[in-house]
Amino acid sequence: MGLDDLVGKAKDALQGHEEQAKDAIDKAAEAVKARTDDGTDGKVDEIAAKAKDYLDEQRGH
Repeated sequence: MGLDDLVGKAKDALQGHEEQAKDAIDKAAEAVKARTDDGTDGKVDEIAAKAKDYLDEQRGH
């Protein structure tokens, strides 16, 4: 099984569960921010936003 197969399976698993995935991204970001210094909060928020934007883009395809 190649990387493309794994990516395809992950996309199939997320189909219809984007909001749950976004909630998980938010929870993960909060957990990271709770365990790191305040200087990293902005970067964590930026990465979480990009991940959620990616989910939105995939829904449109």
